Amino acid sequence: MSDVIVVGAGVVGAACAYYAARAGLDVTVIDRGPVAGGTTGSGEGNVLVSDKEPGPELELAVLSNRLWRSLAELGGFEFEPKGGLVVAETEEVQRQLTELAGKQGVEHTLVPAQELRSFEPHLAEGLAGGVYYPQDAQVQPMLAAATLLRHGADSFGHGTLRLRLGATVTGFLRSGDRVTGVRTTQGDVLGDAVVNAAGTWGGEVAALAGAHLPVLPRRGFILVTEPLREPLIRHKVYTAAYVTNVASDSAGLETSAVVEGTPAGTVLIGASRERVGFDRTTSVPVLARLAEQAVALFPALRDVRAIRSYCGFRPYCPDHLPVIGADPRVPGLYHACGHEGAGIGLAPATGHLLAQLLAGERPDLDLHPFRPDRFPAAEEAA
Repeated sequence: MSDVIVVGAGVVGAACAYYAARAGLDVTVIDRGPVAGGTTGSGEGNVLVSDKEPGPELELAVLSNRLWRSLAELGGFEFEPKGGLVVAETEEVQRQLTELAGKQGVEHTLVPAQELRSFEPHLAEGLAGGVYYPQDAQVQPMLAAATLLRHGADSFGHGTLRLRLGATVTGFLRSGDRVTGVRTTQGDVLGDAVVNAAGTWGGEVAALAGAHLPVLPRRGFILVTEPLREPLIRHKVYTAAYVTNVASDSAGLETSAVVEGTPAGTVLIGASRERVGFDRTTSVPVLARLAEQAVALFPALRDVRAIRSYCGFRPYCPDHLPVIGADPRVPGLYHACGHEGAGIGLAPATGHLLAQLLAGERPDLDLHPFRPDRFPAAEEAA
């Protein structure tokens, strides 16, 4: 019997397991697929503070950013503290970016138009300026998830953290009203607490326990270029439209230029958002639009070949905040899901705060804005 069962072996589940094990709790991680087989394996690895509006999510991001830098000392995964450059195409957008940066209260540098190329020499001409955020970073998300699970298992006592992969959760075990474990296709697993870290499928797992969470998939595509001989892009670079799209409630297609290099020499190009269920069909028009926007930002990419694309599903909540904490409707059930496109960046803080709850400690941040029961029972996000 475990102290904690974590459902989901993506980076959020891995962080929950790591910090729970570090707190001295015995942990079992269950996933129907491999480690990082869901959204984590289809992400860019963003660790951003730049795209967050002032408020609870930004506070979560700042804490998580600090924790990622500490976790990077573990080694075993790529952590790039490269910084992020948000660029404006017009003077009005630059004014809005400047205003947002002032409200966020995080470290930043205002970059006038004439200085943009000192940050990114290959940027297109005619941009109105930008804002540089030195805290923005990048991780290789699959390696990060695997590293957290491995260190959680190896560093805090033999048997403290166990993996059960290829096991689908089909229901919950109870003693009275309290959850005491899960039923899986590989048999029952007992535990004092269950953490729902199932990402895009977090709503389905919650429903098995009789709890409503309106988590929906929001599909996004990424283009990957051939490896370049020399680095072309120094930072994570994106247009101000990305911030707007992140906060949008639209179910329709939205795209914005997000471009960055990787240690392997490839360039990652995003980002798109649309709610189309779990449809994985490759959309050539969307990929063409992403390529066009990237070339408009970095004209040198016109001569670079795209070699592949992939898509993932961001776990979207209607109010754009993740679900973190104990579920008062189902004693013994905790949630760590619904992070949309920020799950990789917010994973360490989510795991750290939940581990504090599970260990009976007061969390470092107020979790009330992320409470699981904040959604009306009949609410359905179309």
